[in-house]
Amino acid sequence: MIEPVTIQFHKGTLAAVIHIQISLDKMKEFMGPAIQEVMRAVTAQGIGPAGPLFAHHLTMSDTLFDFEVGFPVTSDVKPTGRVRQGSLPSVMVAKSTYHGDYEGIYRAWQQFNELAGKELAARGFERGSSIWESYTRGPESDPNPSTWRTELVVPLESIE
Repeated sequence: MIEPVTIQFHKGTLAAVIHIQISLDKMKEFMGPAIQEVMRAVTAQGIGPAGPLFAHHLTMSDTLFDFEVGFPVTSDVKPTGRVRQGSLPSVMVAKSTYHGDYEGIYRAWQQFNELAGKELAARGFERGSSIWESYTRGPESDPNPSTWRTELVVPLESIE
């Protein structure tokens, strides 16, 4: 289930990230170690995490995911290992919250697209080229997937 889609301004977020390019079938293999590496870096530097884990999908195709996994931080990141400084942009966004386990996120994005499509055009916006997911509540909070929450976020551009 997803909540209604809202349009709002997202204030830019400084972050520590790892850039990853993989096929979908490698997601579980690469995601966990990357999350752990970013968490170790921000903790060791005393700069976070200052918010929930996110995955910022820069481009997606049927064969490749090109994304950054990271955490918001309180100050500049000193590069270490694969971890570098990144950000989520200051931009108008369409946003919803998905309730459920991670296997349902693909379907949640389908629902999001159905709900947002006509609304965006009617309000003078179109989708930007990237999306992100913020994992605001997950298995680290409660083993029951019905309590998990993932924010689905799409940067917007004005139709001119």
